[in-house]
Amino acid sequence: MTRATRLRMVLATGIAISLLAACGGNDDDDAADENEPAAEEDEQGNDEEGDDEGGEQDLPELPELTEVTAGYVSAVDQMGAAVAFDLALYDDLNLDVTLADPFPTGVDAIQAMEAGDVDFIQVGTPSIGAVLEDVDLVYLGNYTGSSTQLGIDETMAMVAAQDSGIESDDLSTLEGKSIGVSIGSINHLYLLGVLEEAGLTPDDVQIENTSPPDMGVALETEGLDAAVVWDPWPITISNSVEGASEVIRGGGYIPFIGYIIATRDFVEENPDVVKAFLTARAAADQWMRENPDEAADVVTRWIPDTEIEVAEEAMQYNIEQLDPRFSACNYVALDTMQGLLEDVDAIEDTFDVNDHFEPQYILEVMEEQPQLFDDLPEIPEEAEITADYTFDRAEAVEACPEN
Repeated sequence: MTRATRLRMVLATGIAISLLAACGGNDDDDAADENEPAAEEDEQGNDEEGDDEGGEQDLPELPELTEVTAGYVSAVDQMGAAVAFDLALYDDLNLDVTLADPFPTGVDAIQAMEAGDVDFIQVGTPSIGAVLEDVDLVYLGNYTGSSTQLGIDETMAMVAAQDSGIESDDLSTLEGKSIGVSIGSINHLYLLGVLEEAGLTPDDVQIENTSPPDMGVALETEGLDAAVVWDPWPITISNSVEGASEVIRGGGYIPFIGYIIATRDFVEENPDVVKAFLTARAAADQWMRENPDEAADVVTRWIPDTEIEVAEEAMQYNIEQLDPRFSACNYVALDTMQGLLEDVDAIEDTFDVNDHFEPQYILEVMEEQPQLFDDLPEIPEEAEITADYTFDRAEAVEACPEN
């Protein structure tokens, strides 16, 4: 797909294009023609000067057009990859990015990366098992999470059936209930965090391995008392299953993990490409934080059958976790999640997180393009890291607020 075609897509769906100019858009005649409809929107008050308070952003282009492939899972919190595509932010940096068809799970995305079908992927919990199986992947930046605190999980929720007896203000009522999760995934770990807060253990409930698309039916047919899952599923289930409702949303029960990942070989061979990709993704994240309703429109086109009202609500939770930066908090988050998985025998061992973080690229973007992060809370000074940072759990826990 050409740059002009992508821009037409943006205009056709009503997404504001002021960021294109802010990120050093193309000056050729074709691009100028495509930008003509924007003048009509400007007359309605959406002018570029008003939307770009920080002035033009001079983002560094690669010296020549470089082709890469990126993968993502059909989830609201993974929409940054699609937003950067729609807004032509990759193009602005001389990256010709092809988005693979959405993967059903992070495991599938990792397998595609191993096969050489994609260069960058967005994965959280499944990356832990992959590393333990000797996949030499590296963590480059966040697609969701937090560099300023440990507990953040706003995109997670528990939905309960009408007569489940589960009370949001008394989590002890979870005892004895059947609860659906995807075993070994982030929603499973969220449930473990909730149970710990309630003074319960996994043995006190019936944990049922259930795929997100099946959770609504299971609640409706009384196969489950509750389901724990990521957006947009909690909202979709609450809207479609009579009597079902969210009983828990977020709460800081776990340190959410979601990383932009590539193989070590690819990163070492393409350092400038890595940096450009992370720059485009950071720009996309900032655009979503500043334009959540327009970002919701992107969701409806990249995640089929998602209603705009659902996407808008889910995006409000998603932008709370759009922090692409790295700090000591991201190291301790991954280390903590490993421990949780080991505690429930989902994994038999853990690895040294120092061996798989490559923070220098996002740190360079943070230093050279500070305007892409100036709307985010400051990283605690004690949690700031350098390219040669070595993780020490006790120090990192002390440096990062719980929530």
